[in-house]
Amino acid sequence: MSGPEASVRTVRAYLRSRGRAPATMIDRYAAVFGLAMIAAVLGRPLSGLLTGLAGPIDPVRAGAGAALLALAVAGFLAAARAAGPVLLPAADASWLLLSPLNRRHLLGRTARALGVIALVAGVLLGVGLLAVLGAPDQLGWRLVGALVLGVSATAGGLALAVLGQVSQSWQIWLTGAMAALLLLAVVAVSGQLRTVVAIAASAPLTALAAAVSGAAVLSALLVRRAWTSLDRIPTRTLANASTRAGHVARATVSLDPGALTWIAEDNRWRARRLASRRWPSLPAPFALAWHDWRKLARTPGRLAAVAATTALPAVLAQAGGPPVALGAAVLAGALAVASLGTSGARRDADNPALARLIGVGRRPALTARAALPALLAGVWAATALTALTLAVPATPQTATVATAAAVTATATAGAGAWWVLGLLAGPALAAAALRMAGRAPVDHSMPVIDTPGGAIPTGPLFWAATGPDLALLGCLPTATALLTQPAVLTPFLLAQAVMGAVVLMGYVWRTGRMR
Repeated sequence: MSGPEASVRTVRAYLRSRGRAPATMIDRYAAVFGLAMIAAVLGRPLSGLLTGLAGPIDPVRAGAGAALLALAVAGFLAAARAAGPVLLPAADASWLLLSPLNRRHLLGRTARALGVIALVAGVLLGVGLLAVLGAPDQLGWRLVGALVLGVSATAGGLALAVLGQVSQSWQIWLTGAMAALLLLAVVAVSGQLRTVVAIAASAPLTALAAAVSGAAVLSALLVRRAWTSLDRIPTRTLANASTRAGHVARATVSLDPGALTWIAEDNRWRARRLASRRWPSLPAPFALAWHDWRKLARTPGRLAAVAATTALPAVLAQAGGPPVALGAAVLAGALAVASLGTSGARRDADNPALARLIGVGRRPALTARAALPALLAGVWAATALTALTLAVPATPQTATVATAAAVTATATAGAGAWWVLGLLAGPALAAAALRMAGRAPVDHSMPVIDTPGGAIPTGPLFWAATGPDLALLGCLPTATALLTQPAVLTPFLLAQAVMGAVVLMGYVWRTGRMR
């Protein structure tokens, strides 16, 4: 054992001796028994799922599935870059990071944790890859090949993210990889990769072995390069990543996810220098709400990403998603987009004294602040529903149940009816987004419900339901239309217009009385 490694182990052994008691045999037995029970419970469903993947694939569903996998890998790389990914606990980052200990050995525990994350994510990616390509023969070998490809992709992606912490040049490579994955998703959705996917699905085992070997070798080279570069990561980069990890850990322990958005927002604007412009001449409530419009206009990249996400429900429909999943994707996505325009309402709820000092009544302020989230949610839902009705395979034999029903409804009711339904859902979604912005932190003093599946704390449950409950109530006509796919949409359009207006006005009237 080398001297620096022995020093790191000696320090960690000393810290363990001064901290919690070491794990006993009973603790290890409980951990192993828990893992065995999880494997026993999930064994039969997983085996049934893998057995059902054998056989030919639908080219339309394969292209959409490949697009979803590419988006998933791109999101994984983006999350890894945002997290660090190499970081240390707050205590280690405060003094061990500045000590003369060997940096590579000090970060070895984090590197092993990243390896476990890459393994788990790679297994999930491999199962998804097998679901996209299918297994016309030799299910076992094709499953092994898909798992190796998935683990190679996630391990290589994490290694690339680690190298991005070392130098800016590797950061450019990481950005290029994510851009390539997004381009691949766009091409797959357009149907240009159906031939390529079909060839890959029916490739012989020798070609599969060659592809798996190449991916494994490339991933191993990137992992080795990342391991040797651990000692060259700047201290400031590691300290910043550890600070972000500490914020996430505290918000997770306290079950207050709203704190994470505050931290991200404050960090985004703290290091920026903004040009001062004259405020437009508007009535007092709309001048107060103009802050949300200006803030959103200063993030064109976020607006472009939001516009690109309107295609996700259509991709899910091409992949064979059920109507329930399609309706949930449209409403949940529109609600998430509406929440981008509620930062002013969140500030008012966080500091009501300052909101009263402004001199604008609560009801007029809420009415003015509801315009932006209503517009964002309505436009996003309208675009998503339009893409959903247009994303129809060319032949009825390859159409999914959801898209086939959408074709019938569109042919009867007109192509423009669905996007009007999305626009009319905007006011109800705006009320739900404002309700989410004004909700209090999680109340951990609420009772716990005992169920056969375990104890359920009602505090986080009520916190998570605050806002989506109002969205479901206000968008009930839209949700019903998405589930039933009626031939005539006129009654649903009228019902959604009335329901959206009633929900928004009711929320503004009731919340405006509260002080």
